[in-house]
Amino acid sequence: MKRLIACASLAASALFGASLPATHTQVKGDYMEARTADVFTGPCYANSEVDLVGNLAVFGWHINQGNWEGVKLDGLSVVGVVKASSTLGNLHASAYPVKAVLIVDDKANPEQRLALKAFAQKMGGDLLQDIVKIDSQPIAMTFENDNMHSGKGKLTAGTLAEIQTRSINQGDHLCTNEETWYPPLTKTTHAMPAVALAHSYKGTGLNTTWSSPDKRSAFIGEFNYSE
Repeated sequence: MKRLIACASLAASALFGASLPATHTQVKGDYMEARTADVFTGPCYANSEVDLVGNLAVFGWHINQGNWEGVKLDGLSVVGVVKASSTLGNLHASAYPVKAVLIVDDKANPEQRLALKAFAQKMGGDLLQDIVKIDSQPIAMTFENDNMHSGKGKLTAGTLAEIQTRSINQGDHLCTNEETWYPPLTKTTHAMPAVALAHSYKGTGLNTTWSSPDKRSAFIGEFNYSE
């Protein structure tokens, strides 16, 4: 009798196991961010901003292709907006706690919205763990001639958030000692600093709004996440 029960149990496990195939997560696309402090700068300028600005940021992902735990996300986007306690990336003072607003693509269905939230929290890490508000807006991320290396990009999340960039040129080297001072806020496969012609947040949830244009405070890049 024990032998029969064991065999039946193995057969049931095999049956139900076969009906639940493992899902593979792979998501790739474009990334953009801007902060209220220069990310491409020299030590003198960085030291003049640290602990004073740089605690506010907008960052977003456009998924060109991929799925999150079996949910297809091709063509969808998600944007994070954060207010930190100190300059993001400062090695000498903690930026936490951080409050965040998440903006999900209004083209997403309910299942995709949950997947976009999970994806953004995975990519954003601790920056997106305390989400105080979630909005749904039309989101667009474009690059001039579909070429990220033009440096000219634009991210809009309805009327709530905007980033517009151009490439860094010789006239942006104010002290001739500039470098990429802070890394991007999330993992990328490739990223380059850019000038933020526009960087703003006009929504609610963080008890502040801002506009911080004409700073060397942006990144544009690509990501490719899989597990």
